[in-house]
Amino acid sequence: MSDSMVARARRLPLSTAIAFAATSLPLSAVAIAISVYLPRHYASHLGIDLALVGAAFFIVRMIDIPVDGLLGWAMDKTRTRWGRYRVWTLLGAPILMAGIYFLFLPPESATRNYLIAWLLIMYLGNSILALSHAAWASTLAPHYDDRSRLFGIITGLGVLGAAAILAIPIINDARQASDAGNVETMGWFIFALIPLAVAAVVWRTPEKIAPEIEGHSFRLRDYGALITRPSFARILLADLCLALGPGWMSALYLFFFTDSRGFTTGQASILLAVYILAGFAGAPLMGRLATKISKHRAVMVATTVYSLVLISLMAIPQGNMLIGAIPMFMAGFMAAGFNVLTRAMTADVADEVRLEQGKERSGLLFAMTVMTAKIAGAVSIGLTFFVLDKVGYLAKEGAANTPEAIQHLELAYLIGPVTFVMLGGACMIGYKLGAERHAEIRRDLDARDALYDSAPILESVTGEAANVSLSKD
Repeated sequence: MSDSMVARARRLPLSTAIAFAATSLPLSAVAIAISVYLPRHYASHLGIDLALVGAAFFIVRMIDIPVDGLLGWAMDKTRTRWGRYRVWTLLGAPILMAGIYFLFLPPESATRNYLIAWLLIMYLGNSILALSHAAWASTLAPHYDDRSRLFGIITGLGVLGAAAILAIPIINDARQASDAGNVETMGWFIFALIPLAVAAVVWRTPEKIAPEIEGHSFRLRDYGALITRPSFARILLADLCLALGPGWMSALYLFFFTDSRGFTTGQASILLAVYILAGFAGAPLMGRLATKISKHRAVMVATTVYSLVLISLMAIPQGNMLIGAIPMFMAGFMAAGFNVLTRAMTADVADEVRLEQGKERSGLLFAMTVMTAKIAGAVSIGLTFFVLDKVGYLAKEGAANTPEAIQHLELAYLIGPVTFVMLGGACMIGYKLGAERHAEIRRDLDARDALYDSAPILESVTGEAANVSLSKD
């Protein structure tokens, strides 16, 4: 049998991949609502000072960052009859639902402390779901090209969740309803979507816990050893930059497209929908490109084209939807590949680490990549809101800004993202863990795992109980 036939035989069935990707629906919806609409709602509708809103998001992100490492470590040590990541998925759902309810339906008297408290709860639930989903994906699709395919499907399906959020202000704008009701509707939508998506994943997706080798226990200093691995260090730095660039843009998106480009909130949401929906095609196709030229080269292609397209946004005529949609589609197509590729590369590193140490570290490695995204989120919202406040930009509803304040808004919107995205692509120069090296790793892992087939290995398939391995980490 040829290598290509073997690869096809090992592919995860499409129906299973789609069912597993369901978790990306609420996670993507939360990401858009939190980064684009919620900060503006608290600053404009509830009247909390712009700098205080930015500070709240920054404080929460800084508190939340070390939690991810603990969660990843705990997930990797979990071994139950129901699986490893399945249990954590079930735990994260109600926590996220509680945070969403109180954040998106706040009282009119909500303060910065209220915002901080419920952001902490929301981000805890979000982290549990996101980490368990990403780590589970790395074990569900263990081979290089199939892994790119699965992460492409996950990101592509997530586009639908984001698009549903974007449809809310578009519909309200067409009905000439006020912007204030958008966030409440988003909250109810996400609240209802979470249990449906989690149920599809938990009951339709198989989970296997790989055998572990005795002898290596994780120590605190091993964090440093993982971070300084050449391949993973590049991924972390790239992931930080590729989260910071678009995150910076998200924080300022509505301000830029309404005050600089002359669109209404509904029109700006339509353009953002074009950007997001482009990912439905962009995510799987960038994953496919990675199978042709390798993942790290695909990252460099995506970041270069994205940055060139971003520069062209200032050429959009005032309020021209047709012309504005073209660069937004192109940028969204390329941006969809950022997380697809870096997450699939992280899973490759997890295989390399498991081969060396004999222990599963997927949860911990994905926790570290999520940390970079949270650092980027904290910096992007906190710093950009602080800067705009200091240069005299007024965010309150109905405020009139000077031409100088609008110019500073434009500079903040474009210069930061282009710089960081290009740095993210540059991190991939000289990357070594490509398809050939990963194939060698998988051959060695598969051979070693085969030796344990006769031992009691925990393997949980949908609805079935299995034996529990009691090896200690």
